[in-house]
Amino acid sequence: MNSPHTKNPRAAIRGKEMKKKWIVIPSLLVLTVIGAYATMPVWWPFWDEYRPRQKVVVDSAMRVEAVDTLVAKLNDHYVFPDKAKQIEAVLRQRHHEGKYDGMTDGEQLAKQLTDDLHGVAHDLHMKVRFSRGLVPPDDAVGPPPASQAEWEQRTNFGMRLFFGVYRRLSNLGVEKVDHLSPNIGYLQVSGFPPPFFVAEKYAAAMDKLADTDGLIVDLRENRGGGPQTVALLVSYFVDQRTRLNDIWDRDTGISIQQWTEDKLDGKRYGGKKPVVILAGPGTRSAGEDFTYTMQALKRATVIGERTWGGAHPTRPYRLGDHFFAVIPSRRTISPITHTNWEGVGVMPDVAAAPDKALEAAKELLQRQIHGAAPLSAAK
Repeated sequence: MNSPHTKNPRAAIRGKEMKKKWIVIPSLLVLTVIGAYATMPVWWPFWDEYRPRQKVVVDSAMRVEAVDTLVAKLNDHYVFPDKAKQIEAVLRQRHHEGKYDGMTDGEQLAKQLTDDLHGVAHDLHMKVRFSRGLVPPDDAVGPPPASQAEWEQRTNFGMRLFFGVYRRLSNLGVEKVDHLSPNIGYLQVSGFPPPFFVAEKYAAAMDKLADTDGLIVDLRENRGGGPQTVALLVSYFVDQRTRLNDIWDRDTGISIQQWTEDKLDGKRYGGKKPVVILAGPGTRSAGEDFTYTMQALKRATVIGERTWGGAHPTRPYRLGDHFFAVIPSRRTISPITHTNWEGVGVMPDVAAAPDKALEAAKELLQRQIHGAAPLSAAK
């Protein structure tokens, strides 16, 4: 006789999912919006990771399909067409030389292909991934939902219920809101989930910090997210509607301007009070977007170390039943600098070791608040 777990495999693993979801979900929230395209297709690897499946042995046909499709997707979608051609030449040569022959482990092949991509284009967002479950088709990935209502329409009941519980118990990237002293506020942000999920968190945080004379925004461990959420948070630090970045899409050839929000749920911090951003190698993607944009606007002083260096929004593309590639198809362009932080990161205005950055920020703010001379800028 079958046991209850045999009848219902999902029930058998529910306990395991509950134990691990608090570790996995925050990073997947970030993945959901890094590409600014996905809903279910990017959540899907989470479910695939924990459901029963058979071992997948990669054969020659699968390797050929993965390489051929990867080349085609890069030529069709990668934000730099000339680099796509250079990558094609390298992949074709290495495949011809038999470098991928004998790789029957999917993780090994995906890592090797990713290393080969990075050997030509040092684009940190671009990678190949292996899945033991079936990868959904490209047309399963639609444009990003513009509202919570739209997200709910495109998401099944189980996911809505699951995320509803998670939303009530999590910080959604707003890790800490505090007063370090009567006049200095502190805001720690670890990610930028969709704006319709986190708007209330931002409003509550900025209401709490509104009475401070200076603010530290800690992004040293920010894993990224979406540009729309970056625009929402930047909106609290300007006095009028402000153009932030343009995002050029290779597939359409169209640039979309990113602007601050006119109406906010919380109190606006304004464009005059000093703001310091803590940043470093753990500041990634949308975290860098916020840092770079605030720095370019001369709205904040950045203290710490150079950031990660990934600026291109991405989306996943299917390479076969068990492989997919995350390919940057869009490019962020600042209307002020006419470039971005891809490959170079955001350079701090004041250099400081990670364990010294907070103290340096507090000292700088006290000097600015009381009209003393500022700290020396990084060279």
